[in-house]
Amino acid sequence: MADPILIARHGETECHLLPELANRHGLITGATGTGKTITLQNLAENFSKLGVPVFMADIKGDLTGISQAGTLSPKLAGILKERGIEPPPALACPTTLWDVFGAQGHPVRATVSDMGPLLLSRMLNLNDTQQGVLQLVFKIADDNGLLLLDLKDLRAMLQHVGDNASTFTTEYGNVSPASVGAIQRGLMQVEEQGGDQFFGEPMLDIHDFMQTVDGHGVINILAADKLMNAPRLYATFLLWMLSELFESLPEVGDLDKPKLVFFFDEAHLLFTDAPKALIERIELVVRLVRSKGVGVYFVTQNPLDVPETVLGQLGNRVQHALRAFTPRDQKAVKSAAETMRANPGLDIATAITELAVGEALISCLDDKGRPGITQRVFVLPPGSQIGPITPEQRKTLVSTSLVAGVYEKVVDRDSAYEKLKGRAARAPTREQAEAHQPNSMREEAEAAVRGKGHATTTNQPPPDTGGSWLGDLAGGLLRGSGRKDSVLETVAKSAARTIGSSVGREIIRGVLGSLLGGSSSRRR
Repeated sequence: MADPILIARHGETECHLLPELANRHGLITGATGTGKTITLQNLAENFSKLGVPVFMADIKGDLTGISQAGTLSPKLAGILKERGIEPPPALACPTTLWDVFGAQGHPVRATVSDMGPLLLSRMLNLNDTQQGVLQLVFKIADDNGLLLLDLKDLRAMLQHVGDNASTFTTEYGNVSPASVGAIQRGLMQVEEQGGDQFFGEPMLDIHDFMQTVDGHGVINILAADKLMNAPRLYATFLLWMLSELFESLPEVGDLDKPKLVFFFDEAHLLFTDAPKALIERIELVVRLVRSKGVGVYFVTQNPLDVPETVLGQLGNRVQHALRAFTPRDQKAVKSAAETMRANPGLDIATAITELAVGEALISCLDDKGRPGITQRVFVLPPGSQIGPITPEQRKTLVSTSLVAGVYEKVVDRDSAYEKLKGRAARAPTREQAEAHQPNSMREEAEAAVRGKGHATTTNQPPPDTGGSWLGDLAGGLLRGSGRKDSVLETVAKSAARTIGSSVGREIIRGVLGSLLGGSSSRRR
């Protein structure tokens, strides 16, 4: 079994996180500036030392310091001495930097098909009707073997379905032009936010997050400072990654330590205005991804940001200070206090409002899986650098990482856009189709009116009609009329030449039979 992770202490009191129970997930909460980032860095560093890879989003740009050995500032040294805490040894963790926009790390991409209609609807903020149309578009694309890889594929598919709505209505259901337009506008907004760079190939291989170097787990850091300008894109992206872990990893049961720990910072963005179907999806993933060996830790300011159905799955809790200035804040304090295991010698609700920076109330699962008694302790500082790295250090990390050069070059293979564009180019226009139609009745009739048809008299044999008895019958009928070059003659001869199928012969029999007076009344 792996050694317990020492998170915090106060005097003789110590709080440990058991690695074998780290996949029971956790919650880190607290107001801005109370020490959540230091707690997150401390946990990530300790998981890395155990050989457990970590993923976390860097919202403020200051988590990259985990890649460099830290030095103790005089201010921090004074605080540690006052609290009776020994300075930690310097430590640098192996780190891979990622960036959806490809500027501050390796590009991260997903295909539209892999994202799926549910998560894409969340990103585009679609209503139920619009989401139904989007699901229909995905279904049509799948049934016709059209790959949806990037946003231009989805745009082309939406246009194709919209232009041919009547064709798909019977099999798939109604396609609302208004809904198609709303989806197109949503895609335009995503493109303006730079989200089009997220869709395409090569798609992220989730196993690239699960690597080790010299026995230390790799810390995967997503540059999210720019991504946070599009909150729905950020939340959908992280949820997609969590879903990828859930769908691609095998069942492993309970391990002595997790295969990966996933920190979900600014978790409130995931749940704000989320539809019920998405909340249910998140609850399912959180509940079941544990058996895949993945621990999920939500980081947010207020415990009320997380739905109760998800909150109940989070066994390890770190609660930093909350400010009880508003009724909602007071409710959050009460809620946080009630969800932590009581300590007879501690008023949890009062302590939450009194905690200093770096101080926290911690309750972790014990060796029997029970919530531990809540303790008021000081979180230990990390041994790595606190604060961001320099641009030169970032450039070095990117160029020397394990995945250097794997995701940088975009691949654009034939998919829905190219196939639909090629199909449209091959399709003849209406004018071209009419120009190439052989022996059209209209041309025959026009030629006869202009006097360019075949001259026929009662003493001349009928014109050649392809050797069919039908042509002879039509010729005899028209000779009996005693008229020369009648339009009816031309039309009948043309029809006789062009009718080649049995269905066509049945139709012409009916027409001529009615002219001859009842000869077609016999049933075949």
